[in-house]
Amino acid sequence: MTVVRSSKLSRRGFLQAGASGAAIAAAGLPGGAWGQAAGVNFTSWSAAVDQVKSHISAFEKATNLKVNYENFPWAQYRTSVVTRLVGNAPMDVLWVSDAWLPEFAEAGWLATIDDMPELTKYNAEAAPFCTQSMLYKGKQYGLAYYGDHMSFVYNTEILAKAGITTPPTTWAEVVQQSLKIKQAGVVEYPMLMALAIDTWLIEFMSAMVFSHGGRFVDAAGAAIMAEPGKGVIESATWIREAIHTHKIVAPGAIETSEINALKALGAGQHAFSIVPTYRLRALNDPTQAPAAGKLRPTLMPKGPNATASATCGWIRFYGMTPGAKANATRRANAVKFMEFFGGKDTGGNYTLQKLLLTDVGLPFCTTPLSNDAEVKAFWTRWAGGGDVIAQQAATAVKKDVIAPWFGEWNETANAAWQSIFLNRATPQAAAASMAAKWKELRGS
Repeated sequence: MTVVRSSKLSRRGFLQAGASGAAIAAAGLPGGAWGQAAGVNFTSWSAAVDQVKSHISAFEKATNLKVNYENFPWAQYRTSVVTRLVGNAPMDVLWVSDAWLPEFAEAGWLATIDDMPELTKYNAEAAPFCTQSMLYKGKQYGLAYYGDHMSFVYNTEILAKAGITTPPTTWAEVVQQSLKIKQAGVVEYPMLMALAIDTWLIEFMSAMVFSHGGRFVDAAGAAIMAEPGKGVIESATWIREAIHTHKIVAPGAIETSEINALKALGAGQHAFSIVPTYRLRALNDPTQAPAAGKLRPTLMPKGPNATASATCGWIRFYGMTPGAKANATRRANAVKFMEFFGGKDTGGNYTLQKLLLTDVGLPFCTTPLSNDAEVKAFWTRWAGGGDVIAQQAATAVKKDVIAPWFGEWNETANAAWQSIFLNRATPQAAAASMAAKWKELRGS
């Protein structure tokens, strides 16, 4: 599931470009006629469309409420939604990326749900990082339908050829085992990393930092990324040495995108990698990957200062518009919809979350589902079991750099990462540049 971080169309920029009504007309929207029917106006990107439509039919049958469903390709989704939000189109519920939450909340495009116990009651059965990813300035803005995290994956066949019986538990062991594999002539670059500047880089680097026991910012949002012992310098140093000193990561990693890394891992060319968990199904599908059945997740290796095998988690969630919340009927309908889709349906089951996993491989936030027999069977088939995945989800950490200025800061961070990977700057200097940009944008 692709993730967009930078804000290409801000509320300020939109308003500067022209009046909202004119903008809607320019976008070709039907304006006031759109979505006036009673029920729920639901907007999403065009993912899992068949599963969503199936659940909409079930919702309409169970509640007698009509759902006006529209979806847009991911590449156009954010612009389309912002156009509607700025123009006060009659939207009720929409899919939201956690990366957009600060800007959407600051712009007043999302309503808080803290006063809706029908929805917040599901926090008790959600992985902590999921609920935390829906909080902004202490307020909750939605209910998740998808929650994922970065998994550390190893190739059982390659480890066996090198005489290694158990996967690494620390980053030091990753180096040791990689050197053993390399010296045995099994593969030249055992550790595979996707370090190209693309939308996944922040998740990769956050997973590295969190697994080293660190953070980019403190609890108040102040930058600590340049401080020794806080994870950023240590994880960056590990990668730089992996490329240039130990030579266990290919120099071409800096140009390797996430999708190309998946192809190489699936081809059986590497012993270790970090992948989004939802990719495990494709990686272990023999029709898609020659190494299928040999790629297994294990807990994220720990850095020397880490006390747990932490990783980076992210979510997508249902958000309610302020317009829907302000109208009693629309609010009631939207709450029913969000509970049916992001919580339990009227039968008391997490039906859609389970369907999204078993049909398209999307992990969930709902912890009780990990014990479901069909969920267990799914993970057994595609990952050799679900215990590690559930355990890793429990220690996942939300991205702590998500802020209204995230897109602008991330441009500086990407340049800093590249300078480290190319050995053109020290981790300390590059981290200092990231911290300076953060402080500039934050105002302190």
